[in-house]
Amino acid sequence: MIEVKAVEKPDERRDFPRGHLEAVHLTGLDFAVATFEPGWRWSESVAPIAGTESCQVHHNGFVVEGRMRIRMDDGAESEVGPGDVFVCPPGHDAWVVGDEPAVVYDFAGGMATDYAKAKEG
Repeated sequence: MIEVKAVEKPDERRDFPRGHLEAVHLTGLDFAVATFEPGWRWSESVAPIAGTESCQVHHNGFVVEGRMRIRMDDGAESEVGPGDVFVCPPGHDAWVVGDEPAVVYDFAGGMATDYAKAKEG
């Protein structure tokens, strides 16, 4: 069985301060397109929603436009930009670098299913 969905018609959209994500859900793949505006920082925009001190979502990402800086809980840092493919395990903060939005495609699944959702319980 083949499944095809367009990112222009997402199954869901989640808005958070200075950004949003759109997700499509297929059998075996939850795909997210995240847009982060200048000034967005995970610890300020999403942490209050997630209820954790750092992002606990695993990311397999591709940067379409813009730049982001990622700092792991252990202090390691890296910057990603257009054309970069990256893997980022749980336990990090991230923020937009510069004055243009960052657009990231995430294939790992967790972003499409859990990111920027309040913890239950």
